[in-house]
Amino acid sequence: MKKVNCFRCQYFRTTWNANFPRACEAYGFKTKEIPSALVLKSTGTECMQFVEKSRKKKNLVSGNPSNIDFRL
Repeated sequence: MKKVNCFRCQYFRTTWNANFPRACEAYGFKTKEIPSALVLKSTGTECMQFVEKSRKKKNLVSGNPSNIDFRL
């Protein structure tokens, strides 16, 4: 089984709560550890809700990866 990387999941969130800095919106909980590790520990199975984040395509106008247009 492939280990789930929560940082690449669309349901993973970072919270402002210092006691529970990570959250999973799919399962609806906050935790101190990586959410997929808690799911594995609690259920004995890998996370079934993992959905890869869609990555934004970079705007490469004139080879400049920035959104700022420096032309005068």
